[in-house]
Amino acid sequence: MVSVDSAERENIGLLEIPDRHPIDRILRLLPSRELSLASPPEGSGQLPVRGDVGLPYLGRALQYLRWGTAEMMDRYHRYGPVSYNKALGVERVLVAGPEAVDEVIGKRRNDFGQGWDYFIGPFFHRGLLLLEFDEHMYHRRIMQQAFTRDRLVSYLTQLGPAVEKAISGWVPAGVDSARVELYPTVKDLALETASEVFMAADPGPERKRLGDAFIDCTHAALSVVRQPLPGTAWRAAVRGRKVLESYFERMLPEKRRSDTPDFFSALCHARTEDGEQFSDADVVNHMIFLIMAAHDTTTTTATAVAYYLGHHPEWQERVRAEALALHAKTNGAPPTIADLDELHDLELVIKESLRLVPPVPGLVRRAVRDTEIAGHFVPAGTHIDVAYGINHLLPEYWSNPAVFDPERFAEHRREDKSHRLAWMPFGAGAHKCIGMHFGMLEVKVAIAAMVREYEWRIPESYLMPWGFNTIPFPRDGAPMQLRRR
Repeated sequence: MVSVDSAERENIGLLEIPDRHPIDRILRLLPSRELSLASPPEGSGQLPVRGDVGLPYLGRALQYLRWGTAEMMDRYHRYGPVSYNKALGVERVLVAGPEAVDEVIGKRRNDFGQGWDYFIGPFFHRGLLLLEFDEHMYHRRIMQQAFTRDRLVSYLTQLGPAVEKAISGWVPAGVDSARVELYPTVKDLALETASEVFMAADPGPERKRLGDAFIDCTHAALSVVRQPLPGTAWRAAVRGRKVLESYFERMLPEKRRSDTPDFFSALCHARTEDGEQFSDADVVNHMIFLIMAAHDTTTTTATAVAYYLGHHPEWQERVRAEALALHAKTNGAPPTIADLDELHDLELVIKESLRLVPPVPGLVRRAVRDTEIAGHFVPAGTHIDVAYGINHLLPEYWSNPAVFDPERFAEHRREDKSHRLAWMPFGAGAHKCIGMHFGMLEVKVAIAAMVREYEWRIPESYLMPWGFNTIPFPRDGAPMQLRRR
């Protein structure tokens, strides 16, 4: 461990594997098993991919679940931008650093299909992220019609009042302050607003049942037991998928007949200039996937932003002043897209939070043919982990990467321009997040409402104990003391 000052200490757990907790010390004692993935073709001049494959079957899955980005950073420093590992019996290649990442999603992207089926295929099959090549582009063209500016405006009209009403109730009426576990609280908010904006689902037991089904589906992604045995997350997820399918199939005819200002209706009516549109099955599959993607990523991002604002009161005050000025300008009316674009300091904070804690810290791909990455031989069928979260933390692209410094995104610095793949929290290339603009708007609305309503301080000694699954989450729920202003 190198010595670090207090500013770097805040995020050092993202860059270096910790050793203070007994669990960390035990995991650090596990022996290495260094192997090569495969022998390159004779005369190819390619290198074998080497790495630590960890424990039998589990590989280094336990280390990733515990350490996340720090585990991937350690592999990057030990083996370079291309390394071999295993997880849950599957051979995988970790790719990190802008140049190596570009080979997978840019220069040789036709060599790599999507690799999400292993993790979420049984519960989110045929969602946009799980399609590839021409079929993916076909579906993306149609779906883009549900993310036009006019559609975003209609979603925002519903989103603002729902978010503000929910956040104002986080501290009970008549009480000055309350301890709130922010992560589950924001998750409930995100599910509620997704149900409102995306589905227009009626409040009450039905909405709660749908929310529980979505959560069951997301929890199974890295399950060790991958069969629907009684009491397992996998079984709950299979049942959750059936609940969601039943709901969307039942509601779909009415959504086809009417054109309401919700995403479900927008997908039903989405049509390209050539007349392409989704089948009923397509609409159901995309709705199930997109609501999961929207609420989980928003939850992690908003939690990270609130954490950093609590650690950095000077930035909280800057963001609050901006939000109050906008609220006064609009006389409390729901903000428009143009209004939210004026929240410059908040945008800097969100971008810096996304750099440090991207809600999806990597992409997964699958080699569809024998290929190479950065001169290393990768045989067909190999699963690829594109660890772009590492790009966000490399000192050759970012000054003091362990330090929370939103100004690095300001126009006079623009460190994110150091390489076109230095900052890519929404992915890049053909699979770049189609809902990224709506996601940014949703987080802005939530944080602006939060800073207007409350203030909070987080002790310097408290460091967020991030856990990692397919999406980072705080293992302690992110407790915060919110005080009414």
